[in-house]
Amino acid sequence: MLSKSQISFLKSLQQKKIRKTHGVFLVEGSKSIAEFINSDYIIETLYHTPSFDPKLLNLSRKVNSEQASATDLAKFSSLTTPQEVIALIKIPAWPTLLTQKLQQGFSIVLDGIQDPGNLGTIIRTADWFGIKNIICSDDTVDAYNPKVVQATMGSLSRIHVHYVDLQNLLKTTDLPIFGALLDGDNIYTTNFGEHGLVVMGNEGNGIRPEIQELIQRPVTIPLIGKAESLNVAIATAVFCSEISRVKYVQK
Repeated sequence: MLSKSQISFLKSLQQKKIRKTHGVFLVEGSKSIAEFINSDYIIETLYHTPSFDPKLLNLSRKVNSEQASATDLAKFSSLTTPQEVIALIKIPAWPTLLTQKLQQGFSIVLDGIQDPGNLGTIIRTADWFGIKNIICSDDTVDAYNPKVVQATMGSLSRIHVHYVDLQNLLKTTDLPIFGALLDGDNIYTTNFGEHGLVVMGNEGNGIRPEIQELIQRPVTIPLIGKAESLNVAIATAVFCSEISRVKYVQK
């Protein structure tokens, strides 16, 4: 069974600074954990109730596991209804972003996204459309925040999320830079080509002015109804869908 110090540490991983210091985060639930087990991520420890059989995860490699009571799991779970298994996983150090790597397709660029649910949904959407890299401004919510991880439903295991100085990246890249703006070209008539960066802005303020200046192709989703705005995760899904649609039409 777990000690008080173990439980205290695991609970503290709900804080970004603790995750960053120790380089680990938590994933809850067998379905999401199974996705990480079959990925490049390193599973440090599985914490599970006595009634849960780790073999159900179809482990392809040996993973350290410890039994814990449901009561103890609840103490460091971020869920209202805790799962029977929680994994401690190492935060990866992805290779430095290289232009030639990004030229393999499209990447989503996020400027100041704050809501964990939005980031989680964007990661899941990127996974659906086969987009491998999401590039975030330093003030975007942490991808290993428990709410973000939960919202990705395991898709985080297949997506590389990078935190960079956006201005520096956009100034130095030779990739075409598209941006979601209200006064841009109609998304349904835009030729996205084969690769590029697609910039999405903050939920309340949009793309900050200094980043807007670096966007070469402003693009808008035409307003047909009367809604005041479109959720950034939904807007990202529309962009991903349209980029994919054009790609398949060209084929």
